[in-house]
Amino acid sequence: MPERTDVEPMQRMRICRPYLSVVIRGLFVLLLAGLLRIGNLPEPEAAPSTQLAEKGEAIFQQKCISCHSIGGGNLVGPDLKGVTSRQDRDWLKRFILAPDKMIAQKDPIAVQRLKEFKNIPMPNLGLSGGDVEALVAYLETPSEAQHGEIPGQPPAAQAKPLPPGDSLVGKDLFTGALPFQKGGTPCMACHGIAGTGALGGGTLGPDLTHVFQRFGESGLASALQGLPFPSMQGIFQDRPLTETEQAHLLALFAQVDREKVAPTAWSFIWIGLGGFIVLAGLPQVLWGKRLKGVRKRLVGGKK
Repeated sequence: MPERTDVEPMQRMRICRPYLSVVIRGLFVLLLAGLLRIGNLPEPEAAPSTQLAEKGEAIFQQKCISCHSIGGGNLVGPDLKGVTSRQDRDWLKRFILAPDKMIAQKDPIAVQRLKEFKNIPMPNLGLSGGDVEALVAYLETPSEAQHGEIPGQPPAAQAKPLPPGDSLVGKDLFTGALPFQKGGTPCMACHGIAGTGALGGGTLGPDLTHVFQRFGESGLASALQGLPFPSMQGIFQDRPLTETEQAHLLALFAQVDREKVAPTAWSFIWIGLGGFIVLAGLPQVLWGKRLKGVRKRLVGGKK
């Protein structure tokens, strides 16, 4: 019988088959482990985006919540729910960074917003570029997450309704007759208001006689809670008004506005003019006749 020539390759295959099976299984295990590891990797943008939005939420609650709400309606400024879908993102960042500059440059959108909200300009909050980016990232988050409607998400803080106030107590707080509980400076040091004394108060800040009319009740209540204006932040940031003090001041501003009293600047002018007339005319009334007699004698002596 002729000798078979294919025996040796077949033997080799029988010998190598177990090793090939082990190698294939090992490769399969490695491939499966690699796929599982890739599936468990976090998305590269998810963590930084979440952290940025969290930073923006902290900035919003510290700097913005006194004038704006998210889904709670207009306050001093507009409701910011969905603002990133209504407004160009680049414009929004530029406006948040330097609103005073945008208004000074007569940006048409900024000027229109100013008119819509009673010519109360948004102050420059002194935010950095990174702060603005974080704030916009927070405003871009879904409104459900901002309001805690998604499980595990804390609700965004909103302005609280104030308890009833007493305008007479508010007047004492304004003038400093009753000190603020946490040591803040009396309002009268910088602001004037009708009905708080002859001189009415300071002139460093605007007259507050009709501030209730300008801001509206909800807007003014919100502003008193945070006092977001840069000139007031240094004074009240660590010495905020209590809710009761806010309520008393709100009652004072509402009462003064209802009385339709002239602002203190005019009162001060009339008082000053009256004082000048009195000082100029008093010597004439008291010594006019006496001086007239002296003049007659002097004139007669010359003759």
